[in-house]
Formats: sequence, C-alpha cells, structure tokens
Amino acid sequence: MSKLVTIYGGSGFVGRYIARRMAKAGWRVRVAVRRPNEAIFVKTYGVVGQVEPVLCNIRDDASVASVMSGADAVINCVGVLSERGKNSFEAVQSDGPARIARLAQEAGITCMVHISAIGADLDSDSDYARTKAEGEAGVLRHQPDALILRPSIVFGSEDAFFNRFAGMARMSPVLPVVGASTRFQPVYVDDVAQAAVMGVVGNVKGIYELGGPVTMNFRDLMALMLEVIRRRRLVLNIPFFAAKVMAFGFDMLEKVTLGLLSNGMITRDQVKNLRRDNVVAETAMGFDDLGITPVAMVSVLPEYLWRFRPSGQFDAIKESASNLRSS
Repeated sequence: MSKLVTIYGGSGFVGRYIARRMAKAGWRVRVAVRRPNEAIFVKTYGVVGQVEPVLCNIRDDASVASVMSGADAVINCVGVLSERGKNSFEAVQSDGPARIARLAQEAGITCMVHISAIGADLDSDSDYARTKAEGEAGVLRHQPDALILRPSIVFGSEDAFFNRFAGMARMSPVLPVVGASTRFQPVYVDDVAQAAVMGVVGNVKGIYELGGPVTMNFRDLMALMLEVIRRRRLVLNIPFFAAKVMAFGFDMLEKVTLGLLSNGMITRDQVKNLRRDNVVAETAMGFDDLGITPVAMVSVLPEYLWRFRPSGQFDAIKESASNLRSS
C-alpha cells in the first residue's frame, strides 16, 4: 500500500501545490482543513480516493491527532497574515505547529515539514514574525529532524500579492505602497512545493530560506507588475509614520465593530514587518543546497496577470492589429 501524508492547510495557496506534487509522487494525501466542502477540488490532484479533504481544527489536540492517524509524514502549511477571531498569531503560528509536532512524535511519526517565513525572529516587535519563530522552535522541540522552509513573498496564479495590487491598478490611477524601498525576493509557489516534497521523499532536514533569483524593492515590483498588465499608474510611497496612523485607525474600526468590518487594508503589525527587508540571509541554506533552480517572475507573471490588462486576453490581439495599421 502506498504511503500516507497529512497536509495541514493543504487546500491553501502553498498547500495545494504540495498536495499535487505528493500525489504525483504516488503518495496518498490527506488534506486537513477547516472547511472540507470548500476543498473538494484537491480530489482532482490524483486518482479516485488518492487525495481526500478532511475536517481539522488546528487549535484542538483531538482533531489534529485524528487526521494524522496512520500517516507516515506530516506537513504544516497553516499560517495567517492577520488575526481573525480565535485564529490569532499565537494559536495558529505558535501553538499550532508545536501541537502537530508533539502529536506526531507521540504517534511515532518522525518525518515533518513546516512552512514558516523569512523574518521569523523570537525578538521581533512584530507578532507575526515572533510567532513564526515560536512555531519553528515548537516544531524542533518535538521533531529535531524536521525540514523548515522560510520563503520570501510567494507568487503564483492564486497569490494575494500581485493579484491584489493588479486589481487595485485596474480601478485606481494611484498605487499606494508602504515601504517602497523594502527589498523582497519573490519565490514561485511550485518551487516552494518542490522543496517541501524533498523533506518527505528526499530525507532533507534543517532550516532553508527560499527566495527567487531576483531581489527587488517594493516600488520596482510594482513597476514590473504594471509593465506586465500594460498600465501606467503612479506608485505612491506612504511614509511609515503615516502608515502607522492609518493602520491604527483600521485596526480600531475592526475592534469597535466586533469584526463586522475587518481590516483588509493594512494592520499595525504588517507595518512593522514592512520596515524589514524580506530576503534570504547570506549564511542561510537555500535552493542551491536543495539542487533546485528557482523560476523567475518574468516567466510566470504574464500567465496569470493578463486578465488585469485593459483588454484582458484580447490585449495582445489589439497590439498586433495596431502594429499592422502603423506599418
């Protein structure tokens, strides 16, 4: 019988790519999610019965343990960019990974992969970065041979970064950004998935920081995105002091409305993170050590951002017609 892997958060942005690769590698895949009925699409990643979504609450011991029963390996992809109700940074990014690692140890499972993030730091003033580091520590406490991956901003057709700003550019003549000079090293989602699978089938362990082949600041990333979607927009840098005031207002609005109006703009914690470069450290192990050549943004962005062009999929046809008239 083929081996079984449980992927916590396996229907999310990164998780679904890992699930697809694990299925292609011949593994049975159990995708542990909060809403299995919304993750039915993962069944198409393998043959009938090979990939199954199951209900799991990462905050509950019994729930986490039940979905790893009989598994040969576990992968944790659960994370949040902002807190919502009971899904706080502490619960999801600090306690959650440690719970999975502890229960896996008790079940005799010694193969674990954990998706963290560049910037994880126990001493950070950002709750996001601090809890990411606490989650890593919790994993290593119970699974010392675990593979921990720290990607920079992850891009791909379902991402919440380029898609978000491209959508804004379609509606507004101005693109406001916080931390225009902050550097990032965007990494393709399937490259992260390939690295994660190596932790299961290739017996790779340790902490690896994953960044793409190009490092760019926030402003230049927006310029590249605008070039791909063929729109001219003003990229306006919001100073950190102003962003902090704005974020405080948005956070308070969410609190006074008891979450009815959620802060989907920017939080105070996100402002703190945007002050720091999000790039691979010079001394860190990375893609080179894994034998993976990361994919460049320019070869992927046009494949999914075309829908934000003025004429969508017909933009290239219009350009060709325009060239014929001018000649």
